[in-house]
Amino acid sequence: MSISFLALLLAGAAAGGFINGLAGFGTALFALGFWLQIMPPPQAVAISVVLSVSTGLQGVWIVRHSIKDNPRRLARFLLPAMVGVPLGVAALAVLDARVLKLVIAGFLILYGGFFTLRSALPQFERPTPAGDSLVGFLGGVLGGAASLSGALPTMWCAMRPWPKSETRAVLQPFNVLVLGFAAANFAWQGIYTGQILLLIAIALPVAMVAAQGGIMIFKRLDDSLFRRLLISLMLISGCILALREFF
Repeated sequence: MSISFLALLLAGAAAGGFINGLAGFGTALFALGFWLQIMPPPQAVAISVVLSVSTGLQGVWIVRHSIKDNPRRLARFLLPAMVGVPLGVAALAVLDARVLKLVIAGFLILYGGFFTLRSALPQFERPTPAGDSLVGFLGGVLGGAASLSGALPTMWCAMRPWPKSETRAVLQPFNVLVLGFAAANFAWQGIYTGQILLLIAIALPVAMVAAQGGIMIFKRLDDSLFRRLLISLMLISGCILALREFF
């Protein structure tokens, strides 16, 4: 293992862990830019899933009271997602994953760019249980098909004027459980070899510490600023995803 390999591995772990601690999603989007330079995509994605779940558990802990206060809201997103994940995996047989990722990148760029330029944030206040369930289901499908489980739920939740703890009480456990399901699927396929487990053991402590840095900043943000952060990260994530697929 060369010094340059180790440096890129740890840089990806730090970037992915920090953004997960800050926003509750985005580990893979921000880490894979480093890791795809040094390892094949299946290995990089398998490692990012484990780090996403591990660092995400820290975020779940800080909003545990908000989760307990409104478990039905989370269930509306999560239960349909569990149905969507295996459908997304099955859809890989007929869908072009690259085209799917570019379509999602386009939506992220349009959404993030539009609301980033607006002075007023969207205000979508009325309860939408059917919409929540549909977004959760589609998030599960995208998680199984392209490891993009958080894209649609984050876009949806950023339009709701919820306190930041309530927003994160949906996004964080949603991503942890959906990606945990994906990690179990990778383990079943035998992807986690001894070499991959060694890389996880090296990267995980850095990701966990970086996530704590992100969480510290999260705690200092007010509700409006956190919503703007989510929208801006949608734009950045879309650009990263598009550039990765083109180059």
